[in-house]
Amino acid sequence: MGVAGKHFPPHVDPNSAASHNAAPRPDAEARDGRDERVRKESWFGHLLNRPEFAAISGAVLVFLVFALTAGGSGMFNLDGVMNWSQVSAYLGILAVGACLLMIAGEFDLSIGSMIGFAGMMVAIPSVYFHWPISLSILFAFAGSMLLGALNGYLVMRTRLPSFIVTLAFLFILRGLTLALSIMFADRTIVSGVGDLAQQDWLANTLFHGVALNGLFTMLAHHGIGTLLDNGHALVPGIPKVILWWFGLAAICAFVLAKTRAGNWILAVGGDANAAKNVGIPVRRVKILLFVLTAFCSCLFAVLQVCDIGSAAADRGLQKEFEAIIAAVIGGTLLTGGYGSVVGACFGALIFGVVQIGITYTNVSSDWFRVFLGVMLLIAVLFNHYVRRRVSQS
Repeated sequence: MGVAGKHFPPHVDPNSAASHNAAPRPDAEARDGRDERVRKESWFGHLLNRPEFAAISGAVLVFLVFALTAGGSGMFNLDGVMNWSQVSAYLGILAVGACLLMIAGEFDLSIGSMIGFAGMMVAIPSVYFHWPISLSILFAFAGSMLLGALNGYLVMRTRLPSFIVTLAFLFILRGLTLALSIMFADRTIVSGVGDLAQQDWLANTLFHGVALNGLFTMLAHHGIGTLLDNGHALVPGIPKVILWWFGLAAICAFVLAKTRAGNWILAVGGDANAAKNVGIPVRRVKILLFVLTAFCSCLFAVLQVCDIGSAAADRGLQKEFEAIIAAVIGGTLLTGGYGSVVGACFGALIFGVVQIGITYTNVSSDWFRVFLGVMLLIAVLFNHYVRRRVSQS
């Protein structure tokens, strides 16, 4: 028999000191401020649980490797930094959209084809129908985002895997791009866009060329950077694609980490049915994320067309896989519900550094794809380990 309302182990006197040591009093817990069942996690364990940890560690390792193998080759000079930063920025724009969509539990395999299609939506109206290029750019964004909404609507309406629906759009958009370019231009490459972008105030300000040209020229005159014989700096400024990447990544990272919409994205990817039961608009969230990936693809295309000066039907080949790889290297799970925009950006940075950095070494560039595949496999295994560790704890 015991005291009413309390249960004690057998053969233990409730008034003994041992009983007081065996069971902490509630008032002691209140004074301490913590429940004894809550285990304190080490700082390294907390760091390991961050989705971007593997990507940041991988980026540090990649930089160390190239610092040792290509440190004196100019890779880390100002022009070298701009080279691999620009490659990383183009992929980073795609990786941001792909990352958020994957966190929500969906895929978009039409990203690459959307790049080629959006490029033609800019080039054909402006070159052959003499539209103002700023109007062509707005037309391309509107068309791309409408197609992204259609992608999302079909996935939600039919309940087919997004892999299948967007794979179909991959072929549809690639075929349309090729057919329209032949129909209107009689070739697969449409040139002359660069001059039009330079002459248009809106396109030139937002998408064409570089920013901070005057600052970089001044720095070159003061010995920071290389000054050419014509008085211009070798690196004329920061490519605008880098600024777009930073801005887009900052906004999306803030939305994912600090807003209710970010919580919705994580909840939808974790368990869509549970999210729907608590009132989260699952359908709207996913459709808007498909629109975001289409926007990112069109932004990539517009920046590329204005920079290179032409559109081509084969642009964007395999970019959908590169974007997914960057997101996975950045800690995004293929099953959804877990990931980081910052990690995806570091995944894109690794991609750009390796792709350009390998040309500064004596290693054949043919090994780049091998390295990319190895990095993907390591990232997936590491993410699986971390996920299992978190679930066990």
